[in-house]
Amino acid sequence: MRASESTNLYFQQAADQLKTPEWMRKMLLMPKREVTVQVSFERDNGSVETVVGYRVQHDNARGPMKGGLRYHPAVDLDEVRALAALMTWKTAVTELPYGGAKGGIAIDPKTLSKKELERMTRAFVDAIHEIVGPDTDIPAPDMGTNHEVMSWFRNQWEKYHGFNPAVITGKPVEEYGAKGREEATGRGVGLLAVKLLKRVNVRPEQCRTAIQGFGNVGSHASKFLFESAFPVVAVSDLSGTYYNAKGLNIPEMFTYSIKNGNRLEGFTGAERMPAEALLELDVDLLIPAALGDVITKENASSIRAKTIIEAANGPIDPEADALLSARRILILPDILANAGGVTVSYFEWVQNRQHYRWTLDRVRQELDHTLSDAFENVWQQSSNHDVSLRTAAFMLAISRVQRATELGGGAV
Repeated sequence: MRASESTNLYFQQAADQLKTPEWMRKMLLMPKREVTVQVSFERDNGSVETVVGYRVQHDNARGPMKGGLRYHPAVDLDEVRALAALMTWKTAVTELPYGGAKGGIAIDPKTLSKKELERMTRAFVDAIHEIVGPDTDIPAPDMGTNHEVMSWFRNQWEKYHGFNPAVITGKPVEEYGAKGREEATGRGVGLLAVKLLKRVNVRPEQCRTAIQGFGNVGSHASKFLFESAFPVVAVSDLSGTYYNAKGLNIPEMFTYSIKNGNRLEGFTGAERMPAEALLELDVDLLIPAALGDVITKENASSIRAKTIIEAANGPIDPEADALLSARRILILPDILANAGGVTVSYFEWVQNRQHYRWTLDRVRQELDHTLSDAFENVWQQSSNHDVSLRTAAFMLAISRVQRATELGGGAV
């Protein structure tokens, strides 16, 4: 099933609960704009490389559109379209005044030198600068991009439009970025894990946790959960699964990963297992924090966790989601679980618009407040309508976007 089909399936399930009319469903599903551009740039050897870039702007009924920019060889229009729609629902669930967008370039950034990466980024901005801006569409980092790429993007955009750091988020702190942005998604996952387990009367110290992925999201989620007394018994990256039944020393692994180029390969403080073994461990909480579609109908029956929090985008495909739900496995969906990143991106945008910088403590407090409110609303919706947390989250999002569309005259 294609990424956009999965998103649309969840949308339709929630729309059925809301009894949303067909004409409104079509309006809410169809992107406002899809742009495919040629991105040509010079390689270090003097040759010219041409790649395909995308920007999909899904919906702006609730405010300017917001979404990441990813560089990955698997990027295509269907994936970008699905992720743009997810951003619409994610910002609506958390009540951020945004719509959804997403962009990307179909290339492996590891094959480029730093100067080639910069030239490609600037060429991409040249192609799309007229359709992005602080009041229309605000990009951010995603897979394969980082704060440095955001700085290049902002600098190139400002050559056309003048000084306005609010054009993009995820910038370095010294370049008008928000404190706490790097940790935001992982910290949000940790915050929501605490709240979810409290709802089902499980104490942190009783919750054996496994986290797939030890990149930016997984490592910060691990750190937060460790500090919150969760026994994190397994984490993984491409080099394997690292397991300790009594709980891993996450601060030691965090430090090792940073010193080792953000890799755990060679770490000796835990039992090493195959990377794919993590998903099937006998744990209380499983957090997929890497790629999408890692839990499918083929391996769903092997999942032994009682609760799953989707830190990655779309780690469970719809068929597996149905199988896991039938087994009463509690799933916190990605459109809420990993919303910490876009939430702190919103805080960065607010600070840029106000020309006033917040402290790290304020960023963390506001993040906790925003995600707590969103979680309570989703939990209540789920209880009131006897639906899954995923369907409840989509129901809230759809109703809010539909109401904004109606109020804005878009449904007339």
